[in-house]
Amino acid sequence: MAMSETAVFGGGCFWCTEAVFSELKGVESVVPGYAGGNPTADGGNPSYEQVSTGTTGHAEAIKIVFDPNIVSYRDLLEVFFAVHDPTTPNRQGQDIGTQYRSVILYTTEEQKTAAEKFIQPGFVTEIKPLEKFFEAEGYHMEYYKSNPTKPYCELVISPKLAKFRLQFAGLRK
Repeated sequence: MAMSETAVFGGGCFWCTEAVFSELKGVESVVPGYAGGNPTADGGNPSYEQVSTGTTGHAEAIKIVFDPNIVSYRDLLEVFFAVHDPTTPNRQGQDIGTQYRSVILYTTEEQKTAAEKFIQPGFVTEIKPLEKFFEAEGYHMEYYKSNPTKPYCELVISPKLAKFRLQFAGLRK
């Protein structure tokens, strides 16, 4: 029996990606946070406000803990590339800035190899090793689930979830 594995992706707003990936079979947890950038001067967690300035180098990302016996890393990559635009640098819809870039932060060499195979001409997705993942502030956790009627959720996340639910019905919980 394999142990759980961890995947880390940045594909725009972490509220969106968290909402999608938490509906997948085999996903044990999805945590929004920040990754891929520079350590803070004091070595602590970067804040949402700091990351939003675009000066930290961090992307809004999600850390997914999953059971590879139920959902494969390849399945996760397929969903990742289907629910965001990997061809536009530093932007997803109206969310603009380096914190919204497309990035895969691999935790194993197997993940790196699998991710590299998914990259197609025109993709701007970065693939780099995960150095450190910083959990986002509590109010970001399960944001969509807690705030489905907020305008951003209705206009951006709900349509993304609807598309995902149709395209990946067989992978949903």
